Amino acid sequence: MAQSHTTLTFKVRRLAQELIVPAKPTPRELKPLSDIDDQESLRFQIPVVHFYRENPKTRNKNPANVIREALAKVLVFYYPFAGRLKEGPERKLMVDCTGEGVLFIEAEADVTLKQFGEGLHPPFPCMKELLYDVPGSSGILDTPLLLIQVTRLLCGSFIFAIRWNHTMCDGTGMVNFLTAWSEMARGALTPSTLPVWQRELLSARDPPRVTCNHPEYNEVADAKGTTISSDDMTQSSFFFGPAEVTALRRFAPMHLQHCSTFDVLTASIWRCRTIALQPNPEEDMRIVCIMDARSKFNPPIPLGYYGNVLAFSAAISAAQDLCIKPLSHALELVMNAKFNVTEEYMRSVADLMVIKRRPCLTDVRSYSISNLTHTGFEDIDFGWGKAIYAAPSEGVAGDPPSSTSFYIPFFNTLGERGILVPICLPSVAMNKFVSELNNMLQVNDYNQALEEHKLRTLSKI
Repeated sequence: MAQSHTTLTFKVRRLAQELIVPAKPTPRELKPLSDIDDQESLRFQIPVVHFYRENPKTRNKNPANVIREALAKVLVFYYPFAGRLKEGPERKLMVDCTGEGVLFIEAEADVTLKQFGEGLHPPFPCMKELLYDVPGSSGILDTPLLLIQVTRLLCGSFIFAIRWNHTMCDGTGMVNFLTAWSEMARGALTPSTLPVWQRELLSARDPPRVTCNHPEYNEVADAKGTTISSDDMTQSSFFFGPAEVTALRRFAPMHLQHCSTFDVLTASIWRCRTIALQPNPEEDMRIVCIMDARSKFNPPIPLGYYGNVLAFSAAISAAQDLCIKPLSHALELVMNAKFNVTEEYMRSVADLMVIKRRPCLTDVRSYSISNLTHTGFEDIDFGWGKAIYAAPSEGVAGDPPSSTSFYIPFFNTLGERGILVPICLPSVAMNKFVSELNNMLQVNDYNQALEEHKLRTLSKI
């Protein structure tokens, strides 16, 4: 049985944090965010961590120095990141391009990459040491928009961690920035894809008009029913490779066989999770499919656009229907939620933000899935090769952290490519979730199944 790396402890020595400013003078201007960017539910910071192996070709180079120098260069092109967010009339967010810079920390840890174990997966030990929360840096307004820490390990490997203000960009936008940054770390003079601001592309129409249904933003009374306490929470990561996905697809009826891996996986997890939580049968349960909507626009969103183009399309079902009806019920709802995301849907969201003054996403009995399998965090190469793991550092998000999971591209120790899904639930509910999942995967011995899949995060990944 493999051991969990969450028991690993180590010490980190940090140098004093510094502000990295653009290498050349940049324009001083105010740049409004789009009405998709500055919605209330994106006003938070999101951390991502990358693990890099030692590379003999760069043995004499300090990764912190290389990355720091390239950061100053790339900020000349992405200069809004070096500014500070302000609020205008009606709390409209805009970037004051002051050139004040972003926070950077160089650090060393008395641990090797091997000690983290094979099959790196969240939650990672001592993450607060690997991305130090500089006092006063975690707000939204008048604070640095990026926090970066590069931590060298004893073996020559290193960990790159970054936290950014989500109103500035989504995952695809951040990968655009990281790609440009890594290209300059490898010697490029300019990014291969130049950044595009143009936030007006996703601003509300004049006059604004809501033309689509947006149940994800509805106000829902939090009646006395299913609530998830933050006490006694358990987080496990589940690997879904080709065999697991094939097993789940067996539950899709003939007319839904064209469903994607995302569709069948999301429907299965939503159903198993609902059964595990044992909600009031009459309560409505929500699944929110967080999608990159760039492909929905005509004419297309410019390739270098790095703002938020996220859709939060929701499907709703009574708990009893999710639990009792076959998987096809949840599957159709998920597929319809994705189908509803169009250019008109996105423009309707932008208009809704203005008309209703940025309503929050509904979090009552809601579970969100963010698919990172095609985003490209793992492809970032600062000169040491691609990351061996790259994704949000916790693997889950929200308040409570059980409310959002990420789909993370992953190779297990057998070399199988699949999807890693970190899930956080109360301990009792986690046991029930594992049981339901194994029922779908046709594992007959429950005790064996519980052990295997509860530790699937360790034994197969």
